[in-house]
Amino acid sequence: MSHDAGRDAQLPAPGEVGLKADAIGFLDALVIGLNATSPAYSLAAVIGAVVAFVGVYAPGVVLASFVPMLLIASAFYHLNKADQDAGTTFSWVTRAMGPWAGWLGGWAIMMTGVLVVGSLADVAVRFGLLAVNLDDWADDEPVRQSLAVVVIIALTALCVIGTEASARVQRVLILAQVAFLLVFAIVAISRVYAGSGLPDSIEPGWSWLNPFGEGGAALTGGLLLGVFMYWGWESAVNLTEEVEDSATAPGKAGIWSTILLLATYLSVSIAVVAYAGTTFLTDNADEEESIFALLAGEAMGGWDWVVLLAVSTSAFASTQTTIIPASRTALSMARRGALPRTFARIHPRFRTPDIATWWVAGVAVVWYVVVNRISENALFDSLTALSLLIAFYYALTGVACVVYYRRHLLESARNLFLIGIGPLVGAGLLAWLLVESVRDMADPENSYSGDSWLGLGPPLVIGLGITAVGVVIMLVWRLRSAAFWSERRGVVDPALVPRKSAAGKES
Repeated sequence: MSHDAGRDAQLPAPGEVGLKADAIGFLDALVIGLNATSPAYSLAAVIGAVVAFVGVYAPGVVLASFVPMLLIASAFYHLNKADQDAGTTFSWVTRAMGPWAGWLGGWAIMMTGVLVVGSLADVAVRFGLLAVNLDDWADDEPVRQSLAVVVIIALTALCVIGTEASARVQRVLILAQVAFLLVFAIVAISRVYAGSGLPDSIEPGWSWLNPFGEGGAALTGGLLLGVFMYWGWESAVNLTEEVEDSATAPGKAGIWSTILLLATYLSVSIAVVAYAGTTFLTDNADEEESIFALLAGEAMGGWDWVVLLAVSTSAFASTQTTIIPASRTALSMARRGALPRTFARIHPRFRTPDIATWWVAGVAVVWYVVVNRISENALFDSLTALSLLIAFYYALTGVACVVYYRRHLLESARNLFLIGIGPLVGAGLLAWLLVESVRDMADPENSYSGDSWLGLGPPLVIGLGITAVGVVIMLVWRLRSAAFWSERRGVVDPALVPRKSAAGKES
């Protein structure tokens, strides 16, 4: 299938409207990519556990986790340059490696949204209530969960109303979130050097940036958590059909998202480790996202609401942006015949995939409510299962980049590294982390609940179960509609291959 033929196959049918082109610019895409990772929430949820693995070398693990993310971001950039499809991984893997692999990649993206949206809304509500001193409401599960469902519905409606409206809200949320985090980091570091930190506070040192300080096994555990911290930046690329300069701007937004996340994560993680010390963070690693709630009162005094609002706004923003890749992927799959055509519907006024968006939100609400009825630990176990799906579709995208551009890798050193070795190394690192995740999750003792499901840890059972359900749905749909599975692999348009002109500029 030629490049043009592949694009034609994805265009709306006669009489149908498509996604709104040029709805947002590069900066809006960048903001959405940043917010999708939920920086404050991700730090709060992960930093204690990372310190438990590697001690003061936690900032080094944050730095090391950035490497595979940047390499995969390069793959997203170059694949998006060849194919501006809202389905991203689904579309690219389908064209490079065939419909079966593409379908599973798309399924993984959709399910990550389903697993995490409810938890993000729960955190947003919990920390918002704590910030305004409504602690009793925050601890009341029926009240908190009801408010979380309301938040999901409201933010889903905002996603449907339009990408521009979503972008405006995201700008405010990212500014508030980053400002709150920087205030906390500055205050915490200042108190360390003033000698008024916690009893075990430590002055930071350059050695903290060494990820190998605690050895290989500890690094593996830390990297598994680090991948979760960075996950979500590709939401900017899922909006490719709605971004100005769609061939390059979304991919650049994804790359810059990872770079800005690195700066944020490094500064805050150094401040947290220095102020609290490793003993405090290790002892409270099981507190999950509440680690900032514990530190806020200590570091900020009466201004602890600043940190609480940082986590709350972070989770609010990510609740909305996490719906985007799942809904756009469902839209793309439906346009190609890989899912029922109804998911490809575009709202005639708002020019957004309304049915796909509401379906993603609806399934996410059901998952959140049902799993919470089992136990809160079961919800945390489902979040742990995310690492399997994330590592899978990121690695798949890296391999797809190499396969897609394979005939052009040796044309220049730049091609060899940026669309060959780089994405392949990133995919290899993530595949290694995927295998390590499976080994770790097989032990029930490594789960939050400590329970045994079918002799395995609940997170692994959830991950394998979601994969099995996807395979069944794929096979059933294959029997009902065979058109998608007859697609041929794509061929790279030579004009899309990165080159250097005589002046040294990329053409």
